[in-house]
Amino acid sequence: MNTDLANAELGLDLERRIGKRSAAVIEKHLGITTVGGLLNYFPRRYMNRGELTPISEVPLDEEVTLIARVVSSSTRFMKTRRGSLTDVVITDDAGAGTGRPGTLKVSFFNGHRAKAELQPGRRALFSGKITRYGGALGLTNPDFQLLDKDPDTPGVDPEKLAAMPIPVYPATSKLTSWSIQKVVETLLDTADLDAVPDPLPAEITARERFVPVADAYRLIHAPHGPADWQHARDRFRYQEALVLQSALARRRAQLAAEEATARRAVPEGLLAAFDRQLPFTLTAGQAAVGKTLAAELAQDSPMNRLLQGEVGSGKTIVALRAMLQVVDAGGQAALLAPTEVLAAQHFESIRRTLGPLSRDGMLGGFGPDAVQVTLLTGSMPTAARKQAMLDAASGTAGIVIGTHALLSDNVSFYDLGLIVVDEQHRFGVEQRDVLRSKASKPPHLLVMTATPIPRTVAMTVFGDLETSVLDELPAGRAPITTHVVGLAEHPAWATRIWSRAREEIDSGHQVYIVCPKIGSDDDGDFSPGEAEPSAADLAGDNGARELASVAGVVELLRDEPALAGVPVAPLHGRLDPVLKSETMASFTANQTKLLVSTTVIEVGVDVHNATLMVILDADRFGISQLHQLRGRVGRGGLPGTCLLVTSLEPGHPSRRRLDAVAATTDGFVLSQEDLKLRREGDILGASQSGGRSTLKLLRVLEHEDVIARARQDAWQIVGGDPSLGAHPVLAAAIDEYLNPEKEAFLERG
Repeated sequence: MNTDLANAELGLDLERRIGKRSAAVIEKHLGITTVGGLLNYFPRRYMNRGELTPISEVPLDEEVTLIARVVSSSTRFMKTRRGSLTDVVITDDAGAGTGRPGTLKVSFFNGHRAKAELQPGRRALFSGKITRYGGALGLTNPDFQLLDKDPDTPGVDPEKLAAMPIPVYPATSKLTSWSIQKVVETLLDTADLDAVPDPLPAEITARERFVPVADAYRLIHAPHGPADWQHARDRFRYQEALVLQSALARRRAQLAAEEATARRAVPEGLLAAFDRQLPFTLTAGQAAVGKTLAAELAQDSPMNRLLQGEVGSGKTIVALRAMLQVVDAGGQAALLAPTEVLAAQHFESIRRTLGPLSRDGMLGGFGPDAVQVTLLTGSMPTAARKQAMLDAASGTAGIVIGTHALLSDNVSFYDLGLIVVDEQHRFGVEQRDVLRSKASKPPHLLVMTATPIPRTVAMTVFGDLETSVLDELPAGRAPITTHVVGLAEHPAWATRIWSRAREEIDSGHQVYIVCPKIGSDDDGDFSPGEAEPSAADLAGDNGARELASVAGVVELLRDEPALAGVPVAPLHGRLDPVLKSETMASFTANQTKLLVSTTVIEVGVDVHNATLMVILDADRFGISQLHQLRGRVGRGGLPGTCLLVTSLEPGHPSRRRLDAVAATTDGFVLSQEDLKLRREGDILGASQSGGRSTLKLLRVLEHEDVIARARQDAWQIVGGDPSLGAHPVLAAAIDEYLNPEKEAFLERG
């Protein structure tokens, strides 16, 4: 096969195959400009002309396509403006098998065509955004297409036409699914599909009994029956898995081939002294992971390891021991944190943990007696920042802790031997590689996350890293009890919350109050990539609810009788850095008793005396974020309590998240539940670019067997051919799949 010719076909401008006008519409609404882009814009589902769509399953506030039967139609003139309003009631007849038909009101402004065509008894496809008015679901001015007046399709028997599945494409408000379908049908007729190359090696295609790639494109877009699109989908799903796994395997092979400086343990160095002074015994998990890291640091190929574990499982101690081994061997370690609050917390915590082994502000080389720990953030005073940069460049600082400021061009290191990335989901491959470039030889890498990741997700997203798990809590960590506080059914609990906080403070403890917003005009400090609820999630109260804000709650609590005399302070990402540090220091010193905060305290904040956390409007946060937040209490051997406060009615979909968090403290169980609850396409935080989701057909929870099989194939292919020189089509598929997104998928990992 002529690969250049094939790639030319996929890369061809759409205009050459479907005409200038259609190509312009597709580019405007879908961002797709090439033949390959549209061929790979797969239907998200298929509908049977004979089956109506269960109205109870139609999602709010999303562009939907559904089949329904018209029950009634009426037209009236509007009182407040010129024109008419046609109201059409449609039904699913069976109501998702309940026996009770579901109905939906469809409104058309000046809908002359709707009035004429949507007569009772007619079946039609409707496409639009479902909204809620006065408690009832509705569609306003949707596009529609009659199904009982299908135009004849040349060469297709009418009975066969009735049985043909209807592909449903991800549509927009301006471009319906059937409009996309018509353009794709044109492309199938005009494109040279037989010239399209197959990224799958022939032996895999034969083993899996996959249809040829040209046939697969025809069958997935224009199936004659369910078996057609199922066979095609299975093929493309496996192809997607193999491309991803090959990309990750190739990256890992490239990393393994690099030559690093071995950082071998020193028998009587800083690490040995640190271990002797530890006031506690490492858990079995910490000891085992520490042994693995020590062995990999001693190799002359770079360590690339992901360390995941529950909040409070002791990841920082494990990382610090690895950093001390590198310092003992004459190198430097850099710890990259996502926020200034977390960087400052790490700085104070590591210096406190090191005790006399931490040397501050003293010039000199590395020695067995102490190590200088340096903080570098963007908001530091100029003189302090320059000194920190000088200490990093000269080698005076053995451990440098910082934020994105570490990635600046003017930051350099004397001998960077180890990079530790905390809260991996806030950084991507690109940031890792910027830090890696600051070392004379490839440094060792340790990536940490407190968000538990199921095995399938880990091997799909972090395939270029070996994975270690800390799944036990150190001694002294007390259990956390979590309760859902439903104000809709128990309005009196709103005041009881503050009495409960006072009881905790009177017992000598401290309290966190977490809000989703800073003030009345913002959306809060939500984490990047967090599956934050959409406006539709709040449809139970028509989106009219005023969410709790830090500013508003602080004002409220100053007048709350139950908290009279209690020192209260706000904390959020927009505070002046100096004030932010002073506020945290005051809370850590038990001077501030109650901290009203956004999610800036989500990670890294370690106040052992805090025992109660109240999360207001908790339904505004995702599962992993709620799990991270509650991990801030119960850290000092004292039992912790977390109250998830919501004003949503029982049974609202968003309360399922809260119930899941209250039911277990097992982060791995919660992460599975989190993936189940997230909408399609959000599973891996995939970026959208050019109208394409990074994951098309692959779903990590549903297709674990596919991913595992593709991973094994990828390792065999890359193991025997690291550059993929003998597999040019697969290599081209990786570039096509990842490069237009600037490797957005891998950058999430």
